[in-house]
Amino acid sequence: MKYLLLICLDPSIEVSPEEEANAGAWVAEMEGRDVRIVGSKVGPARDATSIRVRDGELHLTDGPFAEAKEQMAGFDLIDCADLDEAIEVVSKHPVARLGTIELRPLTEDCR
Repeated sequence: MKYLLLICLDPSIEVSPEEEANAGAWVAEMEGRDVRIVGSKVGPARDATSIRVRDGELHLTDGPFAEAKEQMAGFDLIDCADLDEAIEVVSKHPVARLGTIELRPLTEDCR
């Protein structure tokens, strides 16, 4: 089953070089296990554009739509046998000790 990991951090948190290395080690381990499909950091929330269409009218907002202490900092897409394996994979992610990782199952197979 495929799962999306939404990696969320408080933008005021500085990620140390050691923590960056830990993230690289996590990526290497999960790719070695053929669990991680793809992932990436994303730009800062201030560079986001939120898009909504209401009554046929396009509404653009600079920045994230929702104000929150933590903002999405990246994502990973993983493929695990079940939720238990997905939780085990996420529990090893270094950001789980610094911020929050939201784990969501995909409802359809993605290609």
